[in-house]
Amino acid sequence: MKIFKACHPVQSMALAPWNPLPRDALIESKDELLSDSYDLKEVDGVVYEADCAMIEIGAVEVNTGANASAEEADEGNEDAAQKVNNIVHSFRLQSTQFDKASYLSHLKGYMKKVTKYLQESGRSPEEVKDFQTKAQAYAKKIVANFKDYEFYTGENMDVDGMVVLLNYREDGITPYVTVWKHGLEEMKV
Repeated sequence: MKIFKACHPVQSMALAPWNPLPRDALIESKDELLSDSYDLKEVDGVVYEADCAMIEIGAVEVNTGANASAEEADEGNEDAAQKVNNIVHSFRLQSTQFDKASYLSHLKGYMKKVTKYLQESGRSPEEVKDFQTKAQAYAKKIVANFKDYEFYTGENMDVDGMVVLLNYREDGITPYVTVWKHGLEEMKV
């Protein structure tokens, strides 16, 4: 299984041809954001999308074999079941809020860091330009549907890291996350 982490631009290692970025290129925390155990789809050559599912957690019932007295009041189930998004829960993503202006400001800074990292890690000017063109086009799609997105950071809530986008498919039921392909490192486990 491969885990995908957010990236850090300071590191410069030789790029393997199969690896979008070799290390955590944008933040020191190297938050785990996604895994290939989910069905990843590359979209427009610049992002990965992965469908999520709502799962139920909690409500673990342990039977100790004790014979509870019929006279004792039930204390209730303090550990009630809760529905959560499997990717958000599994990778301990943290919900965050943006208005359109603050998200665009964050995205502009984030894209500059990714561009700098690509340049410093030996990517050709054509590859860097291709990333910039595709990222700009995809950013326009995000802005056009901004109100439909939920925003998440990695577990460490690093403000300089990637913001994971959560939206719903056309059916209005199936959630999916979107992550920037060039802001990930691939880690084999």
